[in-house]
Amino acid sequence: MDRKKDDVRHPGHDQATGIALLLAAIVGFTLMDATAKHLTASYPVAQVIWARFFGNLLIFVLIFRSRIFPLMRTRQPGLQLARAAMQLGSVGLFFTSLQFIGLAESTAIMDTNPVLITLGAALFLGERIGLRRIVGIAAALIGAMIIIRPGLGVFQPAALLPLAGAFTYAAGALLTRMVRADSVSTSVLWSAVIGTLVMSCIVPFYWQPIALGDLWAFALLGIFGTLSQWLLVRAFTQAEAGVLAPFGYTGLIWAGFWGWLFFDQLPDRWTILGAAIIVTAGLYVWSREARAARKNQ
Repeated sequence: MDRKKDDVRHPGHDQATGIALLLAAIVGFTLMDATAKHLTASYPVAQVIWARFFGNLLIFVLIFRSRIFPLMRTRQPGLQLARAAMQLGSVGLFFTSLQFIGLAESTAIMDTNPVLITLGAALFLGERIGLRRIVGIAAALIGAMIIIRPGLGVFQPAALLPLAGAFTYAAGALLTRMVRADSVSTSVLWSAVIGTLVMSCIVPFYWQPIALGDLWAFALLGIFGTLSQWLLVRAFTQAEAGVLAPFGYTGLIWAGFWGWLFFDQLPDRWTILGAAIIVTAGLYVWSREARAARKNQ
């Protein structure tokens, strides 16, 4: 019993599992983003955001049924509400940006959030930032800048949307660390309920009838969002925010791939170079953390 309590107070005891969960979450989130980009070409963005959260809630109702209300119980309702609001903000800002700029560009700007997470973890959660983590995160950020290439057309006003989304995402990730005493199901359920309630108040003003041929895309939006959010929350309860931060950049690679596959937007050589730097930096940090964990054991 004491050991379990100690694990809750001092997380990050299973770094490799946390990293694997985060990588899986990133794949799911980028597929959700690609689906959202497809839908925002034909539907109001408010309707797409609503569908993302309503799909989450519908899936949870089907899975948990009578356990829904017991799972909503938390000792930290204020933090859960704030965490859910931050997630709604990051999703809303990012989905809106997809109407104006490409998937890879939006993801690259949004993926400045790992740096913000690491700094926030040091400032507010007391997590250590070693030199190796700083080097890895700095290298990944350089890779992101190579992809973005400031001043060459990406930084239009719409680029401020995913940049703001990066701040809300980072805040949500740190709040996830703070509510880790709650179960993963409780955290993702709070996000689904709050997101659905807020967007249900907004979406009637923008509603557009859904074509039968698009129902599959709306369904995928809920499935990808639900599974990815569960994996993300689980990752942050397994490993330290600073350890996970560099791996968030792998979303750049997936976004570039889905952009090419679904929207015929082929990444150029600078995107490939930046992605290579990001992957190298992530693998370096992972290997150093794994070696340090083995020493401690």
